[in-house]
Amino acid sequence: MREKPSLALSRRARRGDAEGDRAGRAASCDGLMREKPSLALSRRARRYDAEGDRAGRAASCDGLMREKPAGSHLDARRAAARPYGMPHELPRVVIDLEKLRHINCGLGRFSLHLGEELLAIAPGRFQPVFFLPPGCGRYFPGGGFDRIDVSTWRKERLLRLVRPLTQPFLGAPAASLWHVTNQTSKYMPLDRRIPVVLTIHDLTFLHEAPRAGREREIGRKLAAIQAKVARSTLIATDSAYVADDVRRNLDVGARPIRVVPLGFSAPGTAADRPPAFLPPGPFLLTLGNCLPHKNFHVLLDLAARLPELRLVIAGKNATPYGDHLVREVTRRGLTGKVLLPGEVSDGDRQWLYGNCEAFFFPSLSEGFGLPVLEAMHAGRPVIVARNTSLAEVAGDLGFYLDSFAGEALEAAYRAARKQFEAAPDFQARLRRHAEGFSWAATAAGYATAYDEALAVHAACGRAPGG
Repeated sequence: MREKPSLALSRRARRGDAEGDRAGRAASCDGLMREKPSLALSRRARRYDAEGDRAGRAASCDGLMREKPAGSHLDARRAAARPYGMPHELPRVVIDLEKLRHINCGLGRFSLHLGEELLAIAPGRFQPVFFLPPGCGRYFPGGGFDRIDVSTWRKERLLRLVRPLTQPFLGAPAASLWHVTNQTSKYMPLDRRIPVVLTIHDLTFLHEAPRAGREREIGRKLAAIQAKVARSTLIATDSAYVADDVRRNLDVGARPIRVVPLGFSAPGTAADRPPAFLPPGPFLLTLGNCLPHKNFHVLLDLAARLPELRLVIAGKNATPYGDHLVREVTRRGLTGKVLLPGEVSDGDRQWLYGNCEAFFFPSLSEGFGLPVLEAMHAGRPVIVARNTSLAEVAGDLGFYLDSFAGEALEAAYRAARKQFEAAPDFQARLRRHAEGFSWAATAAGYATAYDEALAVHAACGRAPGG
C-alpha cells in the first residue's frame, strides 16, 4: 500500500532534517555530504527571507571591512552570519592544526595551545572542527570537537585542479569558516564559498641578508602567500609589526587585518646544575636557530669588549649562517669565550634563562619573539632590537638597541644591569609582564576574528575568490 503523498513528504522532510543535523556534526570536508535538493531549497528560501529582513539594517560590505580592534562588538553582524543551510546551528569552524605533526616546533606548540583554549571557549559560540594529522587527536583527550583528517588529496596544489569541476555539484557547505593557521599551510577548503581567516606569523624571508639567486625564491614565497591572501576574508597577525609588513608587501585590498598576540606558557622545570658545556662564571645569553635575520654576529663585538663575560648562542647551528658564526669566532680569537652548543634541552634552556646576566635578542625581523617573554619570566633583563615586533613584546620593561655597534651594545648592557640591580622589584615586574600574555587571550582574539569574518562574508555575500 502506498503512503499518501503528504505523509511521505512529511516523513522525508523529518528524515532530511535528521540527516542535516548529522551532517553538521560529521567530520566531512567542505560539503562532500550533500543535502537533498528539496530540503536545500527550503533552507535557502528561509535564509533569503531572513537576509531580506536584515538587508535594511545591515551595514554595507565596505563598512564592515573597515578596521576595528580585535575585541570590538559585532552583535548585529553576528546575528546575520549564519552558515549556509544551517540557520539555527552554531557556526562550524575548521581550525588547521596540521602542524601538530611537529609538536616541538614553534608552529606545533602554537597549534596545541590554540586548540586547547578554543575548546574552552567554543561551547555556545561555535562548533570547532579540528583539521588533524593521524594520531594527533590524543593531544585533546577531552574531546568536544569534530575532526577532518589531513591527507595528501586535501592539499591545495591538487584541489585547485579539481575545484572548478566539483564546485557546481557541491551541496550546502559543511563548514561555516576555515582558519588557515599559518602562511605556509598547504591546505585550503575545497568549497570556495567557505570564508577563510588567514594567520600570517611573519614575512621574515623578506628581511634576511641578500644572497645570489634569492630574488626568485623571494618571489615564489611571496606569490604563494599572496594567493592565500586573495582567498581570505580576514587576516590575523601576531603583532602590529607584522601587520604593517603585510600591508607594505602584499595586496590585501579592503580585507581587515587583526592583531592577535601569542600567549605565554608556564615554563618547565630548570635543570638543577649548569649545562655540561658551560664553564663556571657569568655569561650573556641569546637563543634561536642560527639564521641571518637573527643577527647574532653583532654580539661578537660585544663579547670582545666584555672580557669578564662569556656569550652563549644556543639553538640549531647546523646552518650556513651557523657555519659563518663558527668561522668568525675562530678568526677573532673568541673560542672558549663565545659558545655555540647547538640545541639544548628544556631543562638546560630554563637554567640558562634563569642564570644569565642579561638576555640579548638583536633580531632584524620577528613575528613575535617568545624567547623574550621566556627570559622576562625568568626574571632577567632583556636587551632587544627596537625596529621589529620585540618592542610590542618587551614593552616598558625592555632595553632597546638603536645601533648594533659594539659600543652601543655595551652601553645598553651596562644600563640594563644598573637599573636591574637598583630596583628590588624588577624581577617580579618582569614576571608579571610575561604572565600578561595568555593563550586564553589569544583564543578569545581569534574567536572575535571568526565572528567578524563571518559577518563580513554574510554582508558581502561570498568568500573572496568565489
